[in-house]
Amino acid sequence: MPDLSARLRGVIPPLVTPLDETGEVDRDSLRRLIGYQLEAGVHGVFLGGSSGEIALLDDGQRRTVVEIAVAEVAGAVPVLVGAIDTGTRRVVEQARRAAALGADAAVVTAPFYVRPHADEIVEHFRLVHAAVDLPLVAYDIPPAVSVRLTPDVVEAIAEAGFVVGLKDSSGDLSNFRENLRRLPEFPILTGSELFADLAVRLGAAGIVPGLGNVDPHGYLRLYQAASAGRLAEATAEQDRLAQLFTITEVADRGRIGSTAGALGAFKAAMAARGMIAHGRTNQPLLPLDEAEIKTIAEILREVGLDAAIVAG
Repeated sequence: MPDLSARLRGVIPPLVTPLDETGEVDRDSLRRLIGYQLEAGVHGVFLGGSSGEIALLDDGQRRTVVEIAVAEVAGAVPVLVGAIDTGTRRVVEQARRAAALGADAAVVTAPFYVRPHADEIVEHFRLVHAAVDLPLVAYDIPPAVSVRLTPDVVEAIAEAGFVVGLKDSSGDLSNFRENLRRLPEFPILTGSELFADLAVRLGAAGIVPGLGNVDPHGYLRLYQAASAGRLAEATAEQDRLAQLFTITEVADRGRIGSTAGALGAFKAAMAARGMIAHGRTNQPLLPLDEAEIKTIAEILREVGLDAAIVAG
């Protein structure tokens, strides 16, 4: 089997964590979601990222999600698992649990809350790499952790062998291009839903789109077209997905926060499509209301996505 670095390619959706009416992991919905993603042809799955509500999951929920994912995927594609926390020791604990449960890689951010210096970020990755028998994928998401993985940091941890890939969710196209320029053979994945076509054309190894929960087929079409140089086709698909992404703007921000609005929209759309049973988000995020859910269903129809495509 090729090493993980060679397998970090294509469309790797960061899966949501389906919850039941009591707030526990909805095991049947998670299995159904993973099965649907695999049938669509995704190249990997990422559990415990921002779309998976990693900051809101307790240890039991995290364990359940990884156990189910590893069992359902059964080696067909890489299973990436977030080991995301405030400091190195806690991240090491999470990564070791992921390894014990059969994950193929741990996805690691910079430490947060403490606002580390760049040298401390490099040291964080060195220590986690030394302590865990599992490949690490660096995750740059400044809005969530308040610090950036600069091109200097990415180059340092990549060349030292501390990480085997990068998920760039910074939204900074200039840094993205600089990382590609410095590390042309290193797998760099974009977390952007909205410039995925451009990222692939520039040399991104793949796409990790939260909206891929709702429409994996669309991102697979985009990736294949952009990779093959069919630019008009890729642009058209990106435009359709951008229209679909407007579901994240439906919720009233005077009533709920941006995270609840975006993840609630993903889950409401997935429930409408039959992928998961409920659109519930984790505590303390508040739910979308019926009018917002109805608007999301209308947007699904406008972009050609019919409801109830998954039975059961």
